Amino acid sequence: MTADDSHRSMISLRRCSRLIPAAAAFLASLAAVPAAADFRLCNNTSSRVGIALGYKDADGWTTEGWWNVSSRSCETLLRGTLVARYYYIYALDYDRGGEWSGQAFMCSRDKEFTIKGTENCLARGFDRTGFFEVDTGDQRAWTVQLTESSEQNPQRVPGMPGAPGGGLPGLPNSQGGTPPGASGLSPGGTPGSKP
Repeated sequence: MTADDSHRSMISLRRCSRLIPAAAAFLASLAAVPAAADFRLCNNTSSRVGIALGYKDADGWTTEGWWNVSSRSCETLLRGTLVARYYYIYALDYDRGGEWSGQAFMCSRDKEFTIKGTENCLARGFDRTGFFEVDTGDQRAWTVQLTESSEQNPQRVPGMPGAPGGGLPGLPNSQGGTPPGASGLSPGGTPGSKP
């Protein structure tokens, strides 16, 4: 090894020793950024749809609406890690009519709303609406794929968009899915009655 080779090795070693802390800091910053964990809905139909969502959190049952989701687009309905296993959706097809519904009855109304509780909807001045159940299987993120009856794509997707999954109600039935109205609850059932 010549003196020049030794000098070049020392320079390379010095450069490398400066890069190691910078690389470690960069990698640590990546680890600090949490992965997205949301409840999303993708409208894979040719129509605009209105979405209402029901869920249970530490404060009890809540229904919210309306998210207006354009054709062939997605919307985040809840941000952050999911806190429940079961969520409930009711969707209206604004352009062609029809709905995606089920047997989990919750409160809603025609205008924008956030309603606490699912009992006595009519007596409290709200509509009583049948939502369909979404079983997330305790995943931390979930995307529902809303499709038309003629499409055969999966409609329930754990995690991020594009991940494989099972089926959810389409309009009116979908391959591998549960037809609207078959949420696993008896008619007039109460949301969340499953373990």
